[in-house]
Amino acid sequence: MTHKARAVGIGIDYGTSNSAAAIYDGVIVSVIKLEKTSTIMPSATYIDSEYKICTGQNAINTYVEVNTGRTVELSAELLGVGRTTTGQLGDKGLPEEAPSQHIYGQSLIDNGQQGRLFRGIKRLLSNAEKQRIMVFDKPFRLVALITPLLLRIQATIKKNLQKTNINAVANHACIGHPVNFEGNTTSNNDSALTLLSESYEYAGFVEKSYCPEPIAATLSYLHANPGTTSKILLTVDFGGGTLDFCIIQQTSHGFEVVATHGIGVGGDHIDQLLFKELLFPLLGKGERWRREGAYREIDTLFPFEEYEDLLLNWTVSYMLNQNKFTAPLMQRIQVDDEASEKFRRLYDLIKGNNSYTIFQAIKILKARLSNETTAILDVPEIDVEITVERTHFEEIIKPLLMQFEHAIDYLLANAKIKAEDIDIVIRTGGSSLIPAVKNKLTERFGDKVIEHDPFTSVASGLAIAEYNGLNLQKLNNNDIPQV
Repeated sequence: MTHKARAVGIGIDYGTSNSAAAIYDGVIVSVIKLEKTSTIMPSATYIDSEYKICTGQNAINTYVEVNTGRTVELSAELLGVGRTTTGQLGDKGLPEEAPSQHIYGQSLIDNGQQGRLFRGIKRLLSNAEKQRIMVFDKPFRLVALITPLLLRIQATIKKNLQKTNINAVANHACIGHPVNFEGNTTSNNDSALTLLSESYEYAGFVEKSYCPEPIAATLSYLHANPGTTSKILLTVDFGGGTLDFCIIQQTSHGFEVVATHGIGVGGDHIDQLLFKELLFPLLGKGERWRREGAYREIDTLFPFEEYEDLLLNWTVSYMLNQNKFTAPLMQRIQVDDEASEKFRRLYDLIKGNNSYTIFQAIKILKARLSNETTAILDVPEIDVEITVERTHFEEIIKPLLMQFEHAIDYLLANAKIKAEDIDIVIRTGGSSLIPAVKNKLTERFGDKVIEHDPFTSVASGLAIAEYNGLNLQKLNNNDIPQV
């Protein structure tokens, strides 16, 4: 490694689902407690109607308390006032004006909404079309939604440093980032990292270095296992938004990064798949709709596809409270057949604003199936309680598991390394806890696979990287540094 750069290294892992932070004094890595009882803080920002902001678990609790179960009432957005003429001339020879009329836009304003919750913002950073999000009547840049989280993290780090004898400030940090942000192009990666850096700067981290997340996780492992020497290590970091890899070759003076790779697959994608496969059939997908037409009875599939995107994106699912969505549901419910219950369930989901609650239930199910062969998906808000076998879960996520395997194939081919040449496989990230993911790695690498701090390895490695003066922002496979 290079010479020591600071009295203490600070690492911050701002993740799609959760965030973590750590400091390293050259001997001990200390993971910072960001919540009262946890080192892990949900990457959540809540903004109320008066533009007051809270973050982390408090943001989620506030949103659930004031929004879940609330009946959503959308009204038309007033765009302005317009006047037309009567077609007649007035006394002064000018066109006679008709009474003024209010001009309304689409039915997009939720009058009862007390606040907005934002999660998964990291996934949007590389999307040029989603750089601003409307919060009530004000456009917020993504940077503005991330900065409050980082301000809270910095304040917590400051308090921790004040408790130590280390004379250090918290105006610097090593920033973790995926190998590829969603979008997977050089321009997308550059713009996403620029926005992320801007957020850190607004939060007071004026001095920044950078490190891809799987490399940081590897540094954390090497620090925790100092006896590891002359090995080829493969790190698999499977998080909430991305799946990242790196291959590192240990050398006599440090290590060489042989190859990196990353794709836009993570826990959020798994949650959406589970929603589609487990719940869509219980909400009316695939059912027919018979109704009277002008000249004959019409019999078609219910247009469930018009609801799907909004259902799968809970932050905008309140948009389903428009007449064009609810009116067909009410008509279908009145048919009063066996399928009517499914459409009543969908109607209750929409009117009760229950999408976020459903996704939380799916996450609980996913976690339980990591430890049990059978678990229950329980969503009392829409009267759903179904038993799910782990084998069924694994069948649902099979397309993502195939992407997982193909990504490993690509990485090994790009590095010109065979699976048998890998000495250690480091498994980290929340989604790496899924048994099917573990099994795929074991099938290929056998007993070389080890689990390493799934939720904090990246933050720890970032702190180690900064302490030792590492800055791997320019890393690519044609310009590989030796450290």
